[in-house]
Amino acid sequence: QVQLVESGGGSVQAGGSLRLSCAASGYTGGRYCMGWFRQVPGKEREGVATIYNRDSSTFYVDSVKGRFTISQDKAKNTMYLQMNSLKPEDTAMYYCAAYATTAGCSGPPGRGARFGYWGQGTQVTVSS
Repeated sequence: QVQLVESGGGSVQAGGSLRLSCAASGYTGGRYCMGWFRQVPGKEREGVATIYNRDSSTFYVDSVKGRFTISQDKAKNTMYLQMNSLKPEDTAMYYCAAYATTAGCSGPPGRGARFGYWGQGTQVTVSS
């Protein structure tokens, strides 16, 4: 059973940076597409970025390209989201998620329908 635990959220001013972490357990040796999502109350969940754990190939939603970087540390079974140049519109609950696949991540994560494993979320608040 895959378990995901996020950390690293907090409050920053616009232009600042945060790094989110997602510690994973229960899938050593498997092939997974992993991703970061965010959601604001009353709005649909939005995919932010994905990474395929086999080859570290990545996809990003247009709104974060050039500002956010998704990465992984295989030895620690941990995925990261480095967020720079944060904007107030980045304020949301951020979730990490994963699904098993041998085909890689098919592209930007969309709404996350393929993702069967989810963390509990970590709040990011960016003030202007």
